[in-house]
Amino acid sequence: MHLTGALYCVARLGEPWGIEAPRLDGMMTLQIVTAGQCWIEVDGAEPQLLGPGSMTLIPHGTPHRMRSALDAATVPLFDLPAERVSERFETIHHGGDGPLCHITYGALRFDRVAARRITNVLPPLIHLDATTADPTGWMQSTLRLIADEASQLGPGAEIIITRIADILVIQAIRSWIRRAPIYEQGWIAALNDDLIGRALAMIHQAPAAPWSVAGLAREVGTSRSAFASRFTALVGVSVMSYVSEWRTQLARALLHTSAETVARIADSLGYQSEATFSCAYRRTFGASPGNDRRAPEGLEIPTQPAV
Repeated sequence: MHLTGALYCVARLGEPWGIEAPRLDGMMTLQIVTAGQCWIEVDGAEPQLLGPGSMTLIPHGTPHRMRSALDAATVPLFDLPAERVSERFETIHHGGDGPLCHITYGALRFDRVAARRITNVLPPLIHLDATTADPTGWMQSTLRLIADEASQLGPGAEIIITRIADILVIQAIRSWIRRAPIYEQGWIAALNDDLIGRALAMIHQAPAAPWSVAGLAREVGTSRSAFASRFTALVGVSVMSYVSEWRTQLARALLHTSAETVARIADSLGYQSEATFSCAYRRTFGASPGNDRRAPEGLEIPTQPAV
């Protein structure tokens, strides 16, 4: 998963208050309560009461509400006046004169093709509580660091908060996977499968290798036909379709983050020619590598009124 922060916000909210966030397609949203408490409501999930040290992840950009009480009136998120710290980092002060709740909120974009296998199986809401789900203490320490940075907003605070938020998203997903039901089919089942999991690891670690169905089957110690059948049943696509899609995902990240030529990227990922690479890329993303580099996929979020 390649995450890119689209919006980060530090909110200081006095009771009574309520905020309603719209659907944000192609994004995940992260909510971290560093002081006080609030309710979060997401369609398809039970309301959750969040206290200090609570973190939630909404993987599908689903509309949701956060408020001081379940009967508190809500205001659309993007109607709230915000103090813009930078292009993608803001602070909000909202609500009444009651007890305060401090929330750090992040909306993160992800590469849809690369992330869809894992996001498709995630629930509407992932909730972690540092006081109960953190035997090592890392989460409590990390959330304290975010709380300190959010309260002071000193030099470099934006960078620290945004980088930590990215890590917390990954940790939330990993925590859910550890607690998830045992899947008989799908990508998680494939990762946990002795044969297919090893094959996936080899593809991921060496995408430019001249992989073939027979070669991968030989590496994991089974027959070509049994391997191909099991791979497709678990992963949902054929072996070579997966190899091609993985290579093009890596290529897209390079196109958007490096100055390498299309030809050099194609060569680095094991394609025999730029034309072959371009055909595979177009099959995955519906655009040529050159056009995608000039106009990478992006999602605009509403502009908040600045104070």
